Amino acid sequence: MTTKVVVLDYGSGNLRSAQRALERTGAEVEVTADPAAAAAADGLVVPGVGAYEACMRGLREVNGDAIVADRLAKGHPVLGICVGMQILFSRGVEFGVESVGCGQWPGSVTRLDAPVVPHMGWNVVDAAPGSTLFKGVDADTRFYFVHSYAAQNWEGNDSALLTWATHHVPFLAAVEDGALCATQFHPEKSGDAGATLLANWVEGLS
Repeated sequence: MTTKVVVLDYGSGNLRSAQRALERTGAEVEVTADPAAAAAADGLVVPGVGAYEACMRGLREVNGDAIVADRLAKGHPVLGICVGMQILFSRGVEFGVESVGCGQWPGSVTRLDAPVVPHMGWNVVDAAPGSTLFKGVDADTRFYFVHSYAAQNWEGNDSALLTWATHHVPFLAAVEDGALCATQFHPEKSGDAGATLLANWVEGLS
């Protein structure tokens, strides 16, 4: 039976590149904001690029925050990517303005305290021991990042698997917390390494 994945279309993110990357895993992938399709899918991907507040505004316009919450309440898998990871936290602070996020995880997304932002390019990560997402990925593997903000502290479950990266300061590169997973980097732009990560996630849906 084919695994079905929905990429949530709320006007943000590299929707088609995410779709193509997921299709290469063998999944059947639909890009839509339809709540019924999002609810019925084996996995839901929440992409995101740009500003935190703009992404949250777009997400709320399609009731995406409720779609995510409903899926997670039933234990159905969700994967956030880039700003799609950031908006899973309680709030984001950009240019001194605080925006309310989805609140699936406590804590804030803040600007990286680095001499050069955005953090753009390839970087290694320190994968969490026992990680499913990074299964089969070598320790020196690089993933593609482009961001100025990140979650730099973890206030959530002790049982969550945390993967860190560093751009002058440490920040969360990925989180695996039951049905909810997220990456700050772009797996769909990360070549073979990203393809492996997506394949690992899709494999876990069946």
